[in-house]
Amino acid sequence: MLPAPASTLSVTTSPYSPDALLPLADPRRPLLWLRDGDGFVGLGEALRLEFSGPDRFRDARRAWTELAARAVVDDAVGLPGTGLVAFGAFAFAGSSESVSALIVPRVVVGRRGGVGWITRIDDDGDEVAAPSPLTTEGYGVGFTAGRMTPDGYRAAVRSALGDIDGGELGKVVLSRDVVGRLPVGADLRTALDRLATGYPDCWTFAVDGLVGASPETLVRARGGRVAARVLAGSTARGTDTASDAAQANALLISAKDLDEHDFAVVSVLSSLAPYAGELRSSPAPFPLMLPNVWHLASDVDGRLANGTGTLDLLEALHPTAAVAGSPTDEALSRIAALEPFDRGRYAGPVGWVDAKGDGEWAVALRCAQVDADGTVTGYAGAGIVGGSDPERELAETSLKLRPVLEAFS
Repeated sequence: MLPAPASTLSVTTSPYSPDALLPLADPRRPLLWLRDGDGFVGLGEALRLEFSGPDRFRDARRAWTELAARAVVDDAVGLPGTGLVAFGAFAFAGSSESVSALIVPRVVVGRRGGVGWITRIDDDGDEVAAPSPLTTEGYGVGFTAGRMTPDGYRAAVRSALGDIDGGELGKVVLSRDVVGRLPVGADLRTALDRLATGYPDCWTFAVDGLVGASPETLVRARGGRVAARVLAGSTARGTDTASDAAQANALLISAKDLDEHDFAVVSVLSSLAPYAGELRSSPAPFPLMLPNVWHLASDVDGRLANGTGTLDLLEALHPTAAVAGSPTDEALSRIAALEPFDRGRYAGPVGWVDAKGDGEWAVALRCAQVDADGTVTGYAGAGIVGGSDPERELAETSLKLRPVLEAFS
C-alpha cells in the first residue's frame, strides 16, 4: 500500500552516543541491523508499507521513491544509515502468503565507525527510553521437524538428482524447517545477543519477527558503487587446527562445491550487468570461516548506473542461484513441488534502504520467523548439484540450523 499522497515525513538526524545498541531494542518486536557492533536499532513505527505478489519489489521501489521524495530531511551526520531509512524484509516467492514490508521507525539509534547518531521521524523529541538489561536466561525451546522431515528431505534430494541427471536442472536449493514455541513474554533480544556474539562477522537482523545472523551480503549500494558477497558450497569446521585446515582445503578442491559456487557467481554477475559497469569478482573463491562452517565465498563489486538503488537491484538479483538454483525458473518450480511449506521470508532479502536508494541487504539465512503466538520456525537449505549425496546434504542443513537452535536453547 502507498501512504496518502499528501503525507510528508519530517526526519531529523543528530549526533548521539549510545553505549550499546541491542539493549535499546524492543524486547518483543525488535528492529535491528548489526554487524561487529555497528549498525542501528529502530524504535516504534512511523510508517509501514506492505507488498505481496510477484511485483512486490517493483511496488516497493515505487512507493519508497515517492515517499522519500516528499520527506523533509535534516541530516547533520551524513553517514550510511542516517536520515530517512526503512528496515525491510521480503518474501522469497511471489506466491507466498507472507507479506513483504518496509518499516520506517519513529526513532533510529545507530553507530558506525565510532560515530553515533539518533534519527527522529515525525517524533516529538522525547528522550529515548533507557536501555533495559539483557538477560542470559535461556528459552529452552525444543525444536522438532516441521513439514519437511529428515526422511522427506532425503527423498526430495533424490528426486532433484533425477532431474539433474536428466539434464533438466543444473542446481536446485532444497530446504527444510524445524518448529518450536517460545515461552510467553520471551525477550527476543536474548536470541539476538547470542547470534551477534557468536557470529560477529554476520549481519544480525530483526525485522517484523524475522530474526537471524546471515553471512551473505546480497547487495550493498553506497556512493555509486555496488558490492555483493556470494556464498555457495560449504563444509563443517574441523575438530582441531590440523583437521580444520584440511576441511578448508578439501572444500577448495571439491568439484561438487566449486560447481555449486560457480552457478551462484554467474547468477549474480548476470543479474547485475544491466545495472552496473566495471563489474569484477574474486579471481577464485576463497574459504570464509564461520564458527561452525566453512563457506566458499566470492566478492563482487562494480559501478552503479545513475539513479539505480538497492530496491532496483533486489528485483534483479533475487533469487540468486545460491538460494534457488539454475536455471532459475526450473529450480523455483522444483522447489515449489518438493518443499512442503511456504518459505515465507526465509532466503528472501532482509536489510535497509535510505532516501537515496542506498542500503545494505543480506539473504535471510540462519534465521527463524517468530510469529505473534510464539511459534518459531527455523529454516536451512543446501545446494543440490550432480554428485550430491542425500545424507551429506541433510547433514549440511543440520549444520546451518545450529545458530538458530543454539540462539533459542
